[in-house]
Amino acid sequence: MEGQGFRNKVFGGYAALGPGIITAALVFGPSKITITSKLGASYGHDMLWIVVLAIFFMVIFTNMGARIGLSSPLSLLTLIRNKWGKAIGISIGLGVFLVSTSFQAGNSIGVGLAVAEASHTPIWLWILVFNSLGIGLLFFKSFYKILEKLMIGLVGIMLFSFTLTLFMVKPSFEGVMSGFIPSIPDGSAGLMIAFMASCFSIVGAFYQAYLIQEKRKINIPQKNRSSSGILILGVMSAVVIICAATVLYPQGIQVSSASEMSIALEPLFGSNAAHLFLVGLFGASFSSLVGNATVGGSLLADALGFGHQLHLKRVKYCIALVMVAGASIALIFGNLPLELIIFAQRVTIFLVPIIGLSMFMIANDKGLMKERVNSTAIKFGGIAGIMLLVGLAIWNFGELFNN
Repeated sequence: MEGQGFRNKVFGGYAALGPGIITAALVFGPSKITITSKLGASYGHDMLWIVVLAIFFMVIFTNMGARIGLSSPLSLLTLIRNKWGKAIGISIGLGVFLVSTSFQAGNSIGVGLAVAEASHTPIWLWILVFNSLGIGLLFFKSFYKILEKLMIGLVGIMLFSFTLTLFMVKPSFEGVMSGFIPSIPDGSAGLMIAFMASCFSIVGAFYQAYLIQEKRKINIPQKNRSSSGILILGVMSAVVIICAATVLYPQGIQVSSASEMSIALEPLFGSNAAHLFLVGLFGASFSSLVGNATVGGSLLADALGFGHQLHLKRVKYCIALVMVAGASIALIFGNLPLELIIFAQRVTIFLVPIIGLSMFMIANDKGLMKERVNSTAIKFGGIAGIMLLVGLAIWNFGELFNN
């Protein structure tokens, strides 16, 4: 009996990591690898401190989302509709769907490119294969269980491949440590803000409430272990920056895509290092392809009144719609069209601060949250996070206006 109790405790603790791991996996996509690679290639180790700052705010809001999911049987969008009206709820759900669809093409290209580069086969073939596989996963009986196991497996692959690559490139310990002392190199503001916006993903934090509620259908004690998954996100981001800082920065090599990082590794460290990085890119791309579509489709379904639970057919159809749209854009244009990026940015400008503020206010509602209401420290951290989101939105607006 003691052995059984110990196994249940270990399994329960492991399973409780699921929602946080899923959030980390959907945030750490090919665009995230590109941004982190560019940070290391352009500024060496100098920008490692920004990872700590972004993860700090991501932990606060992901934890907030998890506590909301534990405190109410109603979905977060339903709580928002009940508190502020249908218009706000529909705007958030539809906005997240549009942004998810806009960036889904990048995930399709990333997953296709990772396999095409390694196998010297056409990219379009793998875009079709992996999107078809992603849609097929939706229609298994327990999609959430499959999603959780898939994401944990893919995050494991990413951690293994990027960490092994790190050992192969042998970074300077002193250089790495110096990167955690805050500094802002000349010309780094744009890339720094892009990293902060991609790592501090308020949409991922928002969806944490939904993931926690999905686990209620599984006979596992509900625990809030969301922070563990987000800390893993921080480790992966730091490792990619360090690899790029060690290999690319000394040679002055710049990267414009995640796949170029693997190409840059090959001359110095051979095909093994390049292929290892491509394995990590595949894990990041496929996890984001499935996770991003799940977020966009689920929130669209919830906004339209179809429900949000992943076993519902209408929810699955909405998730599939995001995948089909992303794959179609990737196949037709061969890349993410600039107009679509601008459109997604414009939606995000107004959407992200509203999402952050609505989460914060609901998590402050003592009648709803009870003992899980925001503490004083979390309130201060949450206010700072919302101010940061507003600042990012203003900067983004200025960039669009200037361009």
